[in-house]
Amino acid sequence: MNPLFSPALHQQRHQFVINFVKMKKPKMVADLGCNDCKLLKQLKFHREIELLVGVDINGDVIKKKMRGLAPLSANYLQPTCDQLCVELYQGSVTQRDARLRGFHLVTCIELIEHLTLTDLDHFTAVVFGYMTPLSVIISTPNSEYNALLPGLSGFRHRDHKFEWNRAEFRSWALKVCLKYSYKVEFTGVGEAPLGMQDSVGFCSQIGVFYRLEGCTGCNVLPFSDEEDVSPYTLLYSVKYPSLRDNNTLRRVLVSEVLYWAEQLKNRWMEEKSSDRNYNSTFSLTEERAEGFNPTHAAIEGWLAEGMDGPVGCCGTGDVDKCEEMLWRNSLKLESGTGSGYISIPLAVLWSCCPKVSELGGSLRNLRHLLMDEPHVNMSQDGAAVLVKYQEQDEEDDDAYLEDGEYSEASWCSHGVEPEEDWETV
Repeated sequence: MNPLFSPALHQQRHQFVINFVKMKKPKMVADLGCNDCKLLKQLKFHREIELLVGVDINGDVIKKKMRGLAPLSANYLQPTCDQLCVELYQGSVTQRDARLRGFHLVTCIELIEHLTLTDLDHFTAVVFGYMTPLSVIISTPNSEYNALLPGLSGFRHRDHKFEWNRAEFRSWALKVCLKYSYKVEFTGVGEAPLGMQDSVGFCSQIGVFYRLEGCTGCNVLPFSDEEDVSPYTLLYSVKYPSLRDNNTLRRVLVSEVLYWAEQLKNRWMEEKSSDRNYNSTFSLTEERAEGFNPTHAAIEGWLAEGMDGPVGCCGTGDVDKCEEMLWRNSLKLESGTGSGYISIPLAVLWSCCPKVSELGGSLRNLRHLLMDEPHVNMSQDGAAVLVKYQEQDEEDDDAYLEDGEYSEASWCSHGVEPEEDWETV
């Protein structure tokens, strides 16, 4: 039999929440009665959310599905400045827990009908009087629609304690608003057949509650900073890698520096090998372009003045041309024990590699972040990165790959029981 709703009704409810998140951009979101975490798994991709929490009384269901909220490989290989923490708790929505206070959005999707009327009163006091979120989305079955569901007698689910019509839901919601200083908007998902929308309404009715500004409400439950009510059991917690974390930032920055330093070295070597006038015993002075001999201090000075590139350093406003001259004439071959090294000034990396400059923040900060990195070989004055001129032995390569935590990243540069048929169609 073809499904009664397309998309399925539970998908429409989740999409309603997702659309709300896109529009309001809440940073802290809690889903009460999260069940198998399907909604949370969709919300984790929305970058505006920094704290995503799920609560359900059935801990076994959470444990079966919680790994689906773990970061993907791409989150580790290509972290962004966004930060996300996911926490899953086993607990009852009729109990207070201090960790759930002050959220921007709390969602309760097809939850309240599973509570007794006494528990519903406790739930109302906890959510609106104790947690006091900025907004609350509550969906519940509309009993007026039941007549349109073939073969249904009684409630839509055996665990439902009640199913309200539109007037009953509206009456309850308005009392909540009056008592706890909220306002509410009514809507729903699962439209009725053509011509019947006014008479029966939506299959799932939804109330979107907004806390009134400047109103704490006379019925808000008292709370002090000394009080630490935490009856919920934490089942799962994970922090997604973020460039706001200094260790992650350093790891990605080092990866980018090593990658682009190698690219610049290879490019430089290719040009030298094809240059007819190339002499294997060249020196830095011999490699300078006529009239263009910038020092590292001079380059840093230009960048400190807020220039996007070395404009003016070669007497022209052509940024691309200046950068080309900069990288070509600043690289040099350093002699040393064993293999030689190509010296690549940090200013070259900064100017020619936007990702490096973006991550470094400033040329001075870039040098500071790289100086103590064991995977980056720096010149004595910290002004340049040294890259081996000759190919390393296979043993050295293997050792580096085993030892270097940056090797992998461098390649990446470039509750409620399940509803029955009528709840899931």
